Amino acid sequence: MNTIAKIIVLATLCLIIGKTQAQDTLQKKDNQLRIESHLQYKETIKEEEKTALKAEIETINLRLEKGEITHARAEDLKLEMAKKRALNIENRNVIIDNQIELLSRNPDFYKASDLNKNDILFSVGKKNGLYINRKKTPPKYDIRTSNKLLFAIGFNNAIIDGQSLDDSPYKIGGSGFVELGWIWSTRILENSNFVRVNYGLSMQWNKLNIKDNLYFVENDNQITLEEFPLPLDKSKFRTTSLVVPVHFEFGPSKMKDYGDRIRYFTDNQFKVGIGGFAGFNLSTLQKLKYKENGDNQKQKNKTDFNTTSFVYGVSGYIGVGDFSVYVKYNLNELFKNQIVDQHNISLGLRWVLD
Repeated sequence: MNTIAKIIVLATLCLIIGKTQAQDTLQKKDNQLRIESHLQYKETIKEEEKTALKAEIETINLRLEKGEITHARAEDLKLEMAKKRALNIENRNVIIDNQIELLSRNPDFYKASDLNKNDILFSVGKKNGLYINRKKTPPKYDIRTSNKLLFAIGFNNAIIDGQSLDDSPYKIGGSGFVELGWIWSTRILENSNFVRVNYGLSMQWNKLNIKDNLYFVENDNQITLEEFPLPLDKSKFRTTSLVVPVHFEFGPSKMKDYGDRIRYFTDNQFKVGIGGFAGFNLSTLQKLKYKENGDNQKQKNKTDFNTTSFVYGVSGYIGVGDFSVYVKYNLNELFKNQIVDQHNISLGLRWVLD
């Protein structure tokens, strides 16, 4: 038994030593492959930067042909771009050299780190690595269209034929509107950003807070305000619409020339927008709150109340930067085929956020 045990122990040791030696051999081979991959990537870096420089020079030549810059300015820009690309090659090669030195000193070292922001490194298991290079492309020289988030909020009311806002049956303080959407802004002129067209898609919520214990009642397609039989705590009427806003925006902007690209900025710049909107009414809601026999009651009526399905109107704003004062007026009647027409009107604040 002792002899058999010794044989088993000896065989086990041989297997362990053999496996360890094989792992070390594989590790060294794998480490060498990674070093060779790094060396090959240095050539890729050079080609990437040359390609980018070529594209930048073509852009500069195009600007020279259009008369946007002088010949002297074109030569200066080309020299700036060449220096930048040469420095890029030098800096990126330093990163590669540091990685190679680290691998040479530490055969077991492996770190999935970016050699370049445009490289992706995939690792399989603990030992095998695969670099997939995503080539860096030069930035677009001129971006004429941008997009932003739109948010607006403020007061809401209705203009009634033959009646002033002072006599409105709707509370000014409690009636409000909210608008939320996404808009695109496109520069119209070739070499100036003074005129832009803004367009997009947004949701509009217009709410009327009704005074004097009144609520809407529909009789033979006529919508009238009548007194509720019980004291009302709240009487609110809201429409929800999906609209396409379009505005022509006027105002100065700052242009920055980066050599390989130009950009226009309207931060802290005065602006005026004139336009309108059109869309569809999605839903209508009347909400009443009152007490009956001492119990709180809520009543929600989601019928259309003969509201206009197609909504449209004019709107405009004036402000600085992303912030402006905003007004909109519905040209469509609030309710269809009424003896007395009502048109929604809103005044508030408007933000466009990057």
